[in-house]
Formats: sequence, C-alpha cells, structure tokens
Amino acid sequence: MSTPVSVSAVRRREVVDALRRGTVPSTGLDLFAVGLERFENAVDDELATVTSGGAVFKAVRGEYGSGKTFFTRWLAERAKRRGLAATEIQISETETPLHRLETVYRRLVERLSTASAQPSALRDVIDGWFFTLEEDVLAVGSIDPQNVDALSAGVDELLEQRLASVARSTPAFAAALRTYRRARISEDHALAESLLAWIGGQPNVAASARRAAGIRGDLDHFGALGFLQGLLTVLRDCGHPGLLVVLDEIETLQRVRTDVREKGLNALRQLIDEVDSGRFPGLYLVITGTPTFYDGQQGVQRLTPLAQRLATDFGTDSRFDSPRAVQIRLPGFDMARLVQLGSAVRDLYAAGARSQERVRAQVDDAYVATLASAVTGGLGGKIGVAPRIFLRKLVADVLDRVDEFPDFDPRRHYALTMSATELTEEERNVLVVRASDPGDVELDLP
Repeated sequence: MSTPVSVSAVRRREVVDALRRGTVPSTGLDLFAVGLERFENAVDDELATVTSGGAVFKAVRGEYGSGKTFFTRWLAERAKRRGLAATEIQISETETPLHRLETVYRRLVERLSTASAQPSALRDVIDGWFFTLEEDVLAVGSIDPQNVDALSAGVDELLEQRLASVARSTPAFAAALRTYRRARISEDHALAESLLAWIGGQPNVAASARRAAGIRGDLDHFGALGFLQGLLTVLRDCGHPGLLVVLDEIETLQRVRTDVREKGLNALRQLIDEVDSGRFPGLYLVITGTPTFYDGQQGVQRLTPLAQRLATDFGTDSRFDSPRAVQIRLPGFDMARLVQLGSAVRDLYAAGARSQERVRAQVDDAYVATLASAVTGGLGGKIGVAPRIFLRKLVADVLDRVDEFPDFDPRRHYALTMSATELTEEERNVLVVRASDPGDVELDLP
C-alpha cells in the first residue's frame, strides 16, 4: 500500500501523532486501512440506504485486537464523506449504562461531529438548521429579507411543519428549539445556552429556562428516543442526510448486576426494533462486542428475542462471511497483515520525513517484518494483541529516530523493550517476561 500523494501535512501529522501515543487516530484511517476492502461495497450500499431515508443496524464482532474501534472509525470517516454526522459512545456501567437511554443520548450529543465540526457539533448543527429555514423561507420570494418580523414568523411556521411528526411524540423538543431561536434573536445568551444544554440532554438545567420554553423536568428514558428522532430531522434539514451512532464496548454488559444486564439487553432489543420500524430515518446504528458477548449466556443469548435478531451463521470459513449480514465478523490480524499495516504506516511517515529515501531504506519491509515478529513474540505470539504496541514502537522508537538522527541504524542501535507500564491490561496479560526485571522485556532484533 502506498501513501496517496494528496495527503495533506496536517492530516498525516494527526495520524502519526496518534500512533506515536498508542491510540487509534480519529481521522485518516483510510490511509492505512488493511483488510477492510471486503466490507467497502456493503458499507457503501448501507450508507446509500441511510442517505436516502432508510435506517440500518449492524453488529460488529471481534476479539480484542481485531480492530473493532479501527473499523468503526473508518466507517465514520466514510459516513462523513457522504455528509452524515457521526458519534461514538463508550458503554460502561457507571458512566453510560445502556439501559439509561437518556444518558446514552447525552453522550451521543457530546461526541457528535461532522466533517466540518468537531464534538460537540450540536450548536453548529442547530444554528445551521435555522439558517437553512431562513433560506427556504426567502426562496419562496413572498417575504422581504429586510422585514425581520415577517421573516421570523415565516421561519416559525416552517419550523412547526418540519418538526410536526416529532412534536406529536416529543413536544418539548420543538418547544425548546423554538425558544432557543427567540433567545438568540433577543440576544439572551444565558437562556439560549441553557436551552441548548437541555436539547443536548444535559441534566440540571435552570428551572427558569425550562419555564421560558414551557417544558418541565429533565429528559427521561422514553423522551430520549423522541429527542433522537428530532435530532435526525434537524440534521437532515441542514444538509446532513443521516447519523452514524456507534455503541462501543457493549460487552461490558456481561460484567454488571443481573438486573442491570437484563435492562441493558432489553434496551438494545428496543433500539433494534425501533430502527426496523422506520422510526429513525437516516440512522445507522452500530454496536461492537466480543464473540463471548454475542454467543455467551451472560450476553445476547440471555435474551432470546435479541439473540434471534442478531443470529448469524459463522459456521463456514470466514472467507465466505457476508458483509451484508446483520452481524459481521472481523478476522483479526495474521503476520502478513501486520507487516502490511506496518509498511503502510512507514510509507505514510516517509512522505513527511526529512529524507524519504533514508526512511524507506533503513526501515524496509524486511525490517518491518522483523519488528512485527519481535513484538508478537514478546506478547506470547498473540498477533491480535500486537497492532497497537507494534505501531507505537515503529513510529516512536524507530521511525522518529531514523528521521532525526542521520547515523541511527535500527538494526544496530535499537533493541526492542516493552515495559508493563506502557501496555494495556490485555497486552500485559500475554507479556512474556524474559528479563531479570519483570517490568521490562528486551528482545533482540536480528
């Protein structure tokens, strides 16, 4: 894989900086996506369904290190290129329990982003929506742009029309938007900020702001679904034809109390049914989890209706898995793919290096393979656990030094060392200790 010549320096730097830190980049994943080609056609078809007013649900399964987070962020980039908004939510027992949909909605808004706006993009989306309404009213030609009162009345009328279906089930959403706009016009910034927070599902909004909009209380479990419906309407009207929602690490449901687990599984079943019913046009809902979550009795199998909805046959060779299935399996890494990934990152790095030729010569494909083998060996041969730390070592320990020091030769001057303090829990669990200090593992690179 070669680096596209059109990659900007900023985009390249963001990717390399993230890999140097040992994290999955939030953008630029297409620059070194390895092994995802098989999903491209199905994903693009599903995105087309969403942009045309349909809805899609997808379950992604894979062991730790198989690339679930990478896959969903790669998917988010493809979605944003089509104009969709995207958000990624980490499910957890304490911060974001799945059965508390009002909390899930709040996190959804906090992480909401578009191609032009970083989280939270709610303000940009809503202000863009009101601008679109004004443009639509003026496009009719019956209102003088200088007549502020007539324009305001026209926008109010159009707002009611666009939110009619939402207002029937969740009138508070439309009321808050209406009052937010009036507060912006009258430059009542405190009221506008409070209502924006309430629209975003934030708790403890000032009672005076809620009274001004004629609304009561905080967002609850059932109201959250109506707010999601309203948000999709606003997104669609201001040029974003859909929303990708990723519920990540959903396997944490297996480790909570039985009653909480059952509530969470039922909430997931409810969300899937709502997507299938057509309530959320423009929604692409994705969940990620481990095989144990999908197949074990502490996960999906505990709720028969949910298990039926996610049932997928994985009995055949993974080469014949259908990317169109409701549940897809990520194959994980083998050594060939790990080396291919490292070479792609090397090429990306070299494109912005002081000397591309030197970087490519010192860190050639043979050396990348040697480093990949050493890292994997230090992790007990568990290739699926290796990608994160492998890429971090490749960028921070090898490529940076080759680029900065003209006399640095990684084959002569670098010995791979992995410290337990720099590893995740899963990586530490398979760490092979061969040194006198159990905190460090030094491996020779031939």
